[in-house]
Amino acid sequence: MPGMWWVVSAVTLIVVLSAYLVWTAHRVERVHRRAQSATRALDAHLLRRAAAAAVVAERADSVELYAAARLALDAGPEEREAAENDLTRQLATVGLTGTDDAGRALIVISRRVVLARQVHTDLVRDALTARRRPLVRLLRMARGYERPRYFDIVEPVMPQLPPASRPVAVPAPAGPVEAVAHL
Repeated sequence: MPGMWWVVSAVTLIVVLSAYLVWTAHRVERVHRRAQSATRALDAHLLRRAAAAAVVAERADSVELYAAARLALDAGPEEREAAENDLTRQLATVGLTGTDDAGRALIVISRRVVLARQVHTDLVRDALTARRRPLVRLLRMARGYERPRYFDIVEPVMPQLPPASRPVAVPAPAGPVEAVAHL
């Protein structure tokens, strides 16, 4: 009988250790996939910003801004950070007021870039932290995933948007609310 407790304890320990290893491997996979998704989202926002900057440059007849926007649109992965930083510097020299539709769109998209970059930075940090855990390194759980990289760009400083010049459409109330309003 005393030998039976050792067997039960050993099996319990193996089950708990296996569950922990599976949970850790799943966590490593999840944070890497989230970091990859954040990278794609940041890339999409950067492309939208470059396209919006090209439109603003065409309307403002700014050759430097247009060139920076085209470089950002056409940059490869190795030159991307430098091209985006150049675009940010060019945007700082243009007096964006947000009074026209193109300028307003560029300001909104630039703010989304800032948010996407913050999310990306947080998720890359989480993935790198998971990779540094001793058990993950020992069992090489992250070997199937590309090492995530931070995307270092200068934060664009955008002006406040003026109030919308167009009235905001408010949907009409539906069914029961109309009956209550007439009472």
